[in-house]
Amino acid sequence: MEKSLGETKRRILVVEDDADIAEILRLNLADEGYAVDWAADGETGLERLGAEHHDALILDIMLPGIDGLEVCRRVRAMGRYTPIIIISARSGESQRILGLELGADDYVTKPFSVQELIARVRALFRRVDALGRTAREEAGVLQAGVLDIDPVARMVRRQGADVDLTAREFDLLFFFARHPGKVFSRMDLLTQVWGYSHEGYEHTVNTHINRLRGKIETDPARPELIRTVWGVGYKFTPEPSRAEEGEAP
Repeated sequence: MEKSLGETKRRILVVEDDADIAEILRLNLADEGYAVDWAADGETGLERLGAEHHDALILDIMLPGIDGLEVCRRVRAMGRYTPIIIISARSGESQRILGLELGADDYVTKPFSVQELIARVRALFRRVDALGRTAREEAGVLQAGVLDIDPVARMVRRQGADVDLTAREFDLLFFFARHPGKVFSRMDLLTQVWGYSHEGYEHTVNTHINRLRGKIETDPARPELIRTVWGVGYKFTPEPSRAEEGEAP
């Protein structure tokens, strides 16, 4: 059970056009103590997300009308952050990476084990809870060199100017800022920021870091905040410094 007795159940929206799959998910998630809603197409799913609060979204890609990738894109444009797990018969690497880069928190390929999906839902909520606790503990603005990071409002300012970050970019930057100078491998970052290791997805870290550099670095081609440590991974240096031995932009 994800909530103690007397607490409000976490509510999950399943957007899936296959009624049989949706019902299997509903029954199993309900057994775990979640409240589950269902939408059979992307348009209805977006309407429900706009009108009601949901703690997570389980989203098929191949939907009638608005497809799942477009739903994902529109959800990430909303003011509030809703964790997303994509489920899809499209198993190609390019589709998985596209889904993650559009802002999905996880991507599960059909056919899948329902128990594995539930385990991923639990992992997702553990990550959300941990970030929430950290934000409350560090209430106030975290200063990291030229950056001011507000973990509660999930806002970043660079030398007084707002920086527009996606939810994943914010989580990645916030994690780095809480561990200045420490080197993390790509798998470390997948585990700590994405919630657990996405085997074979290490290069999505590179993509997110490149996009983040484009928004926070003075010169993204010569980054001074998020530095590459060759053969190891990345580290965050809030104060600009010369490249150290074994490091490169």
